[in-house]
Order: sequence, then C-alpha cells, then structure tokens
Amino acid sequence: MESILIQVTGVDNPGITAELMGILGKAKARMLNIQQVVVGKTLSLSLQVSLADQTHPVLKDLLFKAHELGVHLDFQMLDESIEEKSEGLQRYALTLLASELRPEALHQVTSVLAKHNWNIDTISSLGERPVSCLELVLSADPSTLDAVKSELVSLVGDSGVDFAIQEEGLLRRAKRLVVLDMDSTLIQQEIIDELAALHGVKDKVSEITHRAMNGELDFEQSLRARVGLLKGAPESVFTEVRSQIELTEGARRFCRVLKRLGYKLAVISGGFIEVVGPIAHELGLDYHFANRLEVQEGVLTGKLVGPIVGPQRKADLVDSLAQQEGIDLSQVIAIGDGANDLPMLALAGLGIAFNAKPAVQKEASTAINQRSLVSVLYLLGLRGEEVLELEKKL
Repeated sequence: MESILIQVTGVDNPGITAELMGILGKAKARMLNIQQVVVGKTLSLSLQVSLADQTHPVLKDLLFKAHELGVHLDFQMLDESIEEKSEGLQRYALTLLASELRPEALHQVTSVLAKHNWNIDTISSLGERPVSCLELVLSADPSTLDAVKSELVSLVGDSGVDFAIQEEGLLRRAKRLVVLDMDSTLIQQEIIDELAALHGVKDKVSEITHRAMNGELDFEQSLRARVGLLKGAPESVFTEVRSQIELTEGARRFCRVLKRLGYKLAVISGGFIEVVGPIAHELGLDYHFANRLEVQEGVLTGKLVGPIVGPQRKADLVDSLAQQEGIDLSQVIAIGDGANDLPMLALAGLGIAFNAKPAVQKEASTAINQRSLVSVLYLLGLRGEEVLELEKKL
C-alpha cells in the first residue's frame, strides 16, 4: 500500500500540529509514523500516513493550512519497496560522550556509519554537563556491528570521544542493578596502596598492584603477596585510610540519582571490607562485598580471612545478585577499571570499563574515559536536565 511522507518545517508556534492533525483526522488518514523536533524556535515535523480514500483532497487542504500557519509543507509518495528495505535491520543506540563534541569528530563517526550503510534515524542532544552527549538511533545490518565497533574504537581514542553501542529497545531502558568496582572506580585511590603508604611499603605494593591490574599477574597470588607486606601494621590504619579516601567525581550524585530511580546498587571490590563497608554505607548502597584482612591483638597479620574476592568471584556475585533481585543479567550494569573486573563486565548486560587500563579497554565492550561517573547516566538514555530536575527533589 502506498503511504505519504509529509514534512513540515518553519518557526514553531502552539497549535501547528493540532491544526494539521485535524485535517488528517477528517480525511480518515491512518498514522504510520511521526517524529517532531524543535531546535531553538524551528519546528521539524515528519508524518507518514496512508489514506483510505485516495480521492480525498487532503494534500491540498494541508498545503493551504500550512501556508496559513506560516510553515513550509512538502510531501512524497512512498511504496512498499521502500518499506521492505528496513526488513532484517536492527536498531541501535549510539551514545557519544566528550568534553566537547566538535563537528570534525562527528564527521569521523558518521563517515564510519555511512561506510557500513548504517542509517541515522534520529539524533538527540542529551546534555552538555558534566560532558557533552549525543544519542544517535540507527538502523543497520547486525552483521556489520563488529566492524563498526572496531573502526570507531580506532578513531575515537585519538579524538577524545567515548562511545557505547547498545541494541535499541526495552531492555536498554530496563536496567535494574548497577554493580561497581571500588578502587579507581567509585573512589580515586587503590585502598591497598593507601594502607601500604601508612605502613611504609607503598612502592613495593604499588608495583605488584600495577602489574596485577594490567593482567600480568594472577590476581589471588598478587593479592596475597601485597597483603603479606602489610604484616605488623596497626589496626588503626583502617581509620586513617578512610579519612583520606576521595570519591570519584560525580560518585555521590550518580548513586543518589539511581537510588531515586529505584535501582539497586552494589560494590564488589578486591579491596578490603574494613574500608569498603563504611563507604558503601555512606553512599546508601544496597550490597557490598570485599576481602577481609586478618587482625590479631590490634595488628594486621599479613593474611586474609574468608574467600578471596577475585575475578571469578566478582562475576559469581553479579550472577547471584541478579538472581536474588529476580532480574535478568541483561538488566545489570557493571563498572570497573581493572583486569579482575573483566569477567563481571562480560557477564552484565552493559559492562563499562571506566577510565580503565589499556588492556581492559581493549577487552571491554564499552569504555568511558570521562572524569565524572555521572556521564554513565547518559548511557541509560537519561537527559542532563532530567538529572538536574531529579536532584532538586532529593
């Protein structure tokens, strides 16, 4: 069946859409699609309709009314062959983040999309603070997804633009659980490095930490080696370290907004419960897991108590929390920066390497290199003004 694409542009004023809909209603037109955007004071309205009565002078009536309203109206006939081209295509949401999104960066991104015949359906600005963000909804052949991701990774790294590609649909907007790593993700420091500094062994511990986070060392062995260097430190170091902890920029705001929206929040850390617990409580997190250091007579023994929270246990805890909350893993967001976070990032519906080590960014499906955790909210489709409005109610 033929359909009609009607496009209206001009200075926006109240009542334009209502007047045009009144004419279409009298003509018994069937609405197939509609998109309306106002940028500044300029209206862009697109309508796809079909007519039961092909003899009705609806187009003449629309053109006359558009002239009367001071807007420009154009139309074209569409046939089934155009509709058939969309069959077999998948819709994706491409989120672009940068301190400033410049035309040259958008040229690079859209050139990659065009090369692989990805069609841009809509472009929306989600906000300008704390980062600039655009969301592109795209139609594409799923078989080209890996190639597009690979090319975007190679170009956006040099331009300072981060991106995330997600299937556009209900599940993207139905996330319910956010799981975060603690060290260098929720907080700016590495807890064990801070403990080591107070005990005078920071250089030795930092070297092992760096190699472990880059995946060069087995996590459990490296952890036991670092903990062994803490032997003899007084229990009071926990209090001293907690007083020195700095949250990642936007962390408190990130947690408050998500809690208000009904999300469950958890931290799963390879750090230590003696420091992680109070921070999780302060931020109102629902769950927290970390390693426990053995203390005897007020002194650290250099040993661990209980199961090690390493890479596989992190993933197992994500799976367990999802089951406990009665949600699918596709509804989980996991955020981390180290090699020990990769299993849980891979398991979650959306796994984000946040300011991560190069080896981790290479393996993760999504990498964000912005300073503020609030930037992650854009990946959920939230708009900057929505976040600000919500914060006023907190």
